[in-house]
Amino acid sequence: MGQTLNTDLCIIGAGSGGLSVAAGAVQMGADVVLIEKAKMGGDCLNYGCVPSKSIIAAGHTADVMRRSSRFGIKCVEPTVDFSAVRDHVRSVIAAIEPHDSVERFESLGVKVLQDAAVFTGPREVKAGDTVVRAKRFVIATGSSAAVPPIRGIDDVPYLTNETVFELDERPEHLIVIGGGPIGSELAQAHRRLGAEVTLLEMFRVLGKDDPEVTELARRRLAEDGVVIREGIKILSVAAEGKEISVEIETGGQKETITGSHLLVAAGRRANVDGLALETAGVTYSPRGIEVDARLRTSNKRIFAIGDVAGGLQFTHVAGYHAGIVIRNALFRLPAKASHDFVPWVTFTDPEIAHVGLTETQAKERFGDEVKVLRWSFEENDRAQAERETEGLIKVVVGKRGKILGASIGGPRAGELLQPWVLALSQGLKIGAMANAIAPYPTLSEVGKRAAGSYYTEALFGERTRKIVRFLLRFG
Repeated sequence: MGQTLNTDLCIIGAGSGGLSVAAGAVQMGADVVLIEKAKMGGDCLNYGCVPSKSIIAAGHTADVMRRSSRFGIKCVEPTVDFSAVRDHVRSVIAAIEPHDSVERFESLGVKVLQDAAVFTGPREVKAGDTVVRAKRFVIATGSSAAVPPIRGIDDVPYLTNETVFELDERPEHLIVIGGGPIGSELAQAHRRLGAEVTLLEMFRVLGKDDPEVTELARRRLAEDGVVIREGIKILSVAAEGKEISVEIETGGQKETITGSHLLVAAGRRANVDGLALETAGVTYSPRGIEVDARLRTSNKRIFAIGDVAGGLQFTHVAGYHAGIVIRNALFRLPAKASHDFVPWVTFTDPEIAHVGLTETQAKERFGDEVKVLRWSFEENDRAQAERETEGLIKVVVGKRGKILGASIGGPRAGELLQPWVLALSQGLKIGAMANAIAPYPTLSEVGKRAAGSYYTEALFGERTRKIVRFLLRFG
């Protein structure tokens, strides 16, 4: 026998965004039903951020062993037990799982249904034998790997981020389709763990970030031994016995690359299939669900957050969306989402971190009033001590010292970005960053020095020297 649940808030999808809404809403007094057809924690915990950063950490450790001679320590070629690396990844997921588990959320008072959700009306969802009627709904179903329409792709075994972390043997030769963040991160990690890797990109590797900054990561990928093929067209893929061949075209010349494994990392698609959104009066497209600034769909009682809303696809954006939805759905406040200062990090080595406008974007919008500040990690004492001097910060500044954006390429760039996120979100000017005290010796001095360089010309120019000489006449 089925049951009918009447609730305040029904959330579809137990990934980062859905879990954040559920935990916040139930602790604020709302009656909450959470529906998840697959794994609690969603893509981030099980197939995305957590496992990818875990395997990146393993690859980094192997790289340190190979390059330890720079510290006077004999370097060694590490022996990589790939099944143990897989177990390491699984153990990290297992350590985090309890925080996202059914048990935890039910202990908070959330009713969790482990089944697929299908809208049966504008205010009703069915999950298995249970009908849920709610005052408000939140769709947080995330996204999945998009598979490009390459001839032969359906006839070969290929990996995505949902399957690559289950490999218990190291790929002999991994071919990666897609040179964005996911493809570049996993290409470098697998190369450092001993696999041959070829990275295929139709345009430019890490093409969405500032090219001056991403060149640092691109160069390190090549130094690590990743074969990078940019500006290519993939014509077809085919099985060749136990191997996979990829036919590419560059400048009119065709070529075949053969490898043991194929990883597809060529973008993401919103998870909208099977929800019967038409029944609920929700407008959507293959890119995602259409939402307004308050994250409401065309059915104003239904919100969509995170990847499925078709915008920036980051876990931290889903978490930010959760707060917007809670203010709207529970407190009836007309809170609007702003994506002007969303930061992102690509976890290659060196890391690439960015917030705000790039140099190109700023100059297109503001023209000659834009000033670009640069500071090299080579001039940082901590970077010298750790022999990690390949790095650069670029800060884009507008009229009257207004900070427009920041890009960092270097070790721990993601950690170094946060002050610039704060500065942009709070409308701080470059003087605030220049006057802040940075502890010595830390990499954070890179940002302070870049900010301070904004005043170099004025402070050490001829006008200042004249003023100082004049004042010194008086003793």
